[in-house]
Amino acid sequence: MKKEARLILGKAFDSLILSVEHFNRTWDQGRVASVLIFLDHAFEMLLKAAILHRGGRIREPGAKQTIGFDKCVRTALSDGSIQFLTPEQALLLQTINSLRDAAYHHLVVVSEQHLYLQTQAGLTLFKDLLQVVFGKELHVELPERVLPLSTTPPMDLDALFAHEVEEIKRLLRPGTRRRLEAAAKMRALAIVEGAIQGEMTQPGQAQLRKIGKAIQQGQSWSQVFPGVASINITAEGHGPGIDLRISKKAGIPIQVVPEGTPGAAPVAIKRVNELDFYSLGHKDLREKTGLTPNQTSAVIWHLGIQGDEERFKEITIGKSKFKRYSRKALDRIKQNMKTLDLDAVWENYKDRAKAST
Repeated sequence: MKKEARLILGKAFDSLILSVEHFNRTWDQGRVASVLIFLDHAFEMLLKAAILHRGGRIREPGAKQTIGFDKCVRTALSDGSIQFLTPEQALLLQTINSLRDAAYHHLVVVSEQHLYLQTQAGLTLFKDLLQVVFGKELHVELPERVLPLSTTPPMDLDALFAHEVEEIKRLLRPGTRRRLEAAAKMRALAIVEGAIQGEMTQPGQAQLRKIGKAIQQGQSWSQVFPGVASINITAEGHGPGIDLRISKKAGIPIQVVPEGTPGAAPVAIKRVNELDFYSLGHKDLREKTGLTPNQTSAVIWHLGIQGDEERFKEITIGKSKFKRYSRKALDRIKQNMKTLDLDAVWENYKDRAKAST
């Protein structure tokens, strides 16, 4: 690993540890903001270290400062030679970054349940990226812990938003004079919705009033926040091995807009050049994995890579068609090579080819 990437990765671990430490505090003063600020910084350092590790740049030519958080996400999501983020992972990063901005610059109320979901999902994502990009395991860097002692069990996403909407409705009752608190709560939920809808900007007062009015009129949380209703938070494991990840439901697709669209989040940016994203050919895959041509074809078939649009696309240029693969295809092959029986995969591939003739 390059020295600069190694040092920056060390800073990522420092901030992640501080975020976890503040989450597990037994007092609340400054806790939510500290968790979000340190978690956001941990991801910015992780992204920069990963970009450097994959041969990219974190400083524009002639610039004194390194690239910012959004540029890091955009590069990790759509630069074909570097790419290591999925759209769902970018959504989580954008949400954490926007919540951090609100906590740092203004007012936001993030409930304990909401903070748990964001932080545990963030820890899972940090672990996933660390393994994919650097081949490192997070448990080597952090001590194992069972779930922290708590007076309330964690909720799923649907239950969380339903509960939050009911709490906002209570704060907005006539005569309560708690509209500022309600707005701070709505801001946290609107940030999650905005990230999913592809909006980078913080929710304005007019938007919060509109949300408040819809809640007062009795609209369900899924009507008020349709973007959130289109995703799942999936849980795996228990105790020290719990993982939370964002996955898409059948709902609104991830928005695609031209690059440079004002207020558009990195996840909403269209790939400008498909050849930049699908940057690898069959020869590139075999050279980077050390496989023979036949083994490469067999492994591609065995892993179903050509059925995954994030890893494969047939691109037409003029009258010619080219089978192209993304960096994610290479990563998947490398991740599975240690456990694959290449001889068995090849024999199955040959049998499949014979059966189809």
